[in-house]
Amino acid sequence: MNPVEVATGYYDEINRRSQEIEIARQMPEDLVARMAQDGLFRMLVPEQYGGQQCHPQVFFDTLEQLARADGAVGWCGMIASTTGMLSASLPEEWANTIYTSNPNVITVGVTAPIGKAQTTSSGLKVSGRWPFGSGSQVADWICAGCMVLENGKPRVNKHGLPEPLLVFFKAEEVTIHDTWETSGLRGTGSHDIEVTELAVPQGRWVILGKRAKIDTPLYRFPTFGLLALGVSAVSIGIAQRAIDEFIDLAGGKTPTGSSRALANRPLVQRDLAIAVAKLDAARALTRTYIDHAWQAASSDGRLSQDMKANLRLAASNNAWSAVAIVDALYHAGGGTSIYTKSKLQQCFRDVHIPTQHIMVGQPTFEVVGKVKLGLDPKQPL
Repeated sequence: MNPVEVATGYYDEINRRSQEIEIARQMPEDLVARMAQDGLFRMLVPEQYGGQQCHPQVFFDTLEQLARADGAVGWCGMIASTTGMLSASLPEEWANTIYTSNPNVITVGVTAPIGKAQTTSSGLKVSGRWPFGSGSQVADWICAGCMVLENGKPRVNKHGLPEPLLVFFKAEEVTIHDTWETSGLRGTGSHDIEVTELAVPQGRWVILGKRAKIDTPLYRFPTFGLLALGVSAVSIGIAQRAIDEFIDLAGGKTPTGSSRALANRPLVQRDLAIAVAKLDAARALTRTYIDHAWQAASSDGRLSQDMKANLRLAASNNAWSAVAIVDALYHAGGGTSIYTKSKLQQCFRDVHIPTQHIMVGQPTFEVVGKVKLGLDPKQPL
């Protein structure tokens, strides 16, 4: 079955358990196990390792459906799926050990290279503490970004640039610190994770930004572009849920002091129409830019700087358009929106969290603007 259809089939259960997920600040283990069995965390894993190797648009649409049911579930699905993409860059021995040997494996990770690694005769010795360890409580493997230190300084590649690694740890090797007390996406359980002087065997890592070992269109697709699209798919799903909820609310609510339903107010009708147009426009732009990039990845595999910038532009536009949509509908909903039983208030809280992610933050627009102006963006796209 298509992953989008599988995700849609989980809607009712995830929606019903949304408050449970938020209170627990993590996804329920039974739900995670079934989603893993149905392949929702292996969308970007190569087929040769038992994954689905999905088209980026399928990946995006699936995450949108999960986030429509609950933003935190969509976010954890995004983290697990994008981490799974690293299997195409792992040495074959470790890719088989982690992904092939357990068809229901869940891998998550933190990209920020703030850990420190020392080379040893058998691999690496790693220490570090990373924030935003989404989904770590329900994962089998957790990876985190590190710099390899030589003589106290980060090791550099042949171009003289630091070469960050994403190092894989068994879940039991990682300490989880309970730090995730936030306004939104509480169910992601994005606590701090830590390892201390941990011995990591040779090759159980990937070099961040290096070309994948498996050469197919999906793994020629820009890694950061795919990650950014995943982050923004969660925002789009939350925005769609806000529209759904507002339509239900407007048809049945008569505001205090009014004799007509909320749905009969011209300003409300206008706000809803604008919200729908913004969401559909964001989706259409995303599909267009994904198609352009996929065509290039499927031919010679060379994506122009402009194509990479467009993927990041679509993702950032998604995240910030979703905020504008949810904010407008939250306010249009009036006093009803503030109650915890209202899904609009959860959408309002959740949709503002992805905008703080580096992949879709406001500075991304500046980087894209530099590319459009023919300037050096001075950072990878």
